[in-house]
Amino acid sequence: MEGVGQRGLGVDGATSLIQAKSYRPHARRAAASPNEGRGRHWAEACLRWRTGNEVGLALLRDPVRAAWYVAAMSPKVPQAVGQGPIRIGISACLLGHEVRFDGGHKRDRFLADTFGRFVEWVPVCPEVELGMGTPREPVRLEQDAAGLHLVAPKSGRDWTRPMRRFAARRVRTLAALDLSGYVLKKDSPSCGMERVRVYGQERTGPPRREGRGLFASALIAANPLLPVEEEGRLWNPRLRENFVVRVFAYHRLRAFFGGRWTFAGVVAFHASYRFTLLAHSPEAYRRLGRLIAKAKEIPRPELQARYEGEFMGALSKLATKRSHTNVLEHLAGYFKTRLDAASRAELAALIGEYRRGLVPLTVPITLIRHHARHHGVSSLEDQVYLEPHPKERMLRNHI
Repeated sequence: MEGVGQRGLGVDGATSLIQAKSYRPHARRAAASPNEGRGRHWAEACLRWRTGNEVGLALLRDPVRAAWYVAAMSPKVPQAVGQGPIRIGISACLLGHEVRFDGGHKRDRFLADTFGRFVEWVPVCPEVELGMGTPREPVRLEQDAAGLHLVAPKSGRDWTRPMRRFAARRVRTLAALDLSGYVLKKDSPSCGMERVRVYGQERTGPPRREGRGLFASALIAANPLLPVEEEGRLWNPRLRENFVVRVFAYHRLRAFFGGRWTFAGVVAFHASYRFTLLAHSPEAYRRLGRLIAKAKEIPRPELQARYEGEFMGALSKLATKRSHTNVLEHLAGYFKTRLDAASRAELAALIGEYRRGLVPLTVPITLIRHHARHHGVSSLEDQVYLEPHPKERMLRNHI
């Protein structure tokens, strides 16, 4: 993604950056700065620069600057995500640890260099931690009448029972770390989440792409709501964004129910995710609403379990441009009587540009958030959709 300096904002074009009656030279210099680290100063200068209800479209069309703009105009940290770091488990080879069977690694630049700036990684290599050594004879999944086995085909050694015992223990220790997500190594017979090669008992013929690694199976079985992805699937921008959303939502969810929660608190938590849920699954949002309406009739443990399951299930569904557009148009309806004709047209145009793929989602969201603050629309004040946690917002800007 383009950095601040890559936009090449010149002094001559600065007056078109913000639609305003006047401007100040210090704002112009800040806008032209090539130093990304001065982004906040740039945003604050633009705030001093603008007048009335107008926000610069050039600002809005740059997702990084849009994020800085929101941060600069926010008087408080949006939507606390709970106490402590956001920890995510990860296959150690993806961070560059030389733990592969051949002594190598599979370092993923996005995970190591970008994602890692916003979370605390918990690296795990089941095969090394089990004591298989590095380098080691490669293993694979084999299927026979007795079930699925983890086998070293050259020596014939069966690692199934040791791996299952290790996985059960390791999953228990990971539970104590309060993970908010997990990234697994694709195709691995221990860590692969899906479509891992499974060989037949006769050990001849092509493998079937239908397996799941033994450690991954134990992890997912013990944590059915935990956001889990493979690094290969995270190359898809939509899956990557969905994973980021689920990680932060899961962290908030666990922080909320981990404390002394009340029925009123459940209502408020659900309300804060109204538009996020609508973007992912309107049907699930309605089901959750019906559940909350009967909350006081349901035992607390059952209510928590049902809400958590429905909530994370809803967010696992991918939001689409169409569903986001529907939500944005719904949000625009809050300003029908609050904005003048020109401002309404500007907002409608930005939503249309998002729908056509011309600008990122950050653009219309930033303008809606600005209008909500400027006009004091209290019902939109705590919406996670409009103002996610700063780390979540910056991560999504890298997608």
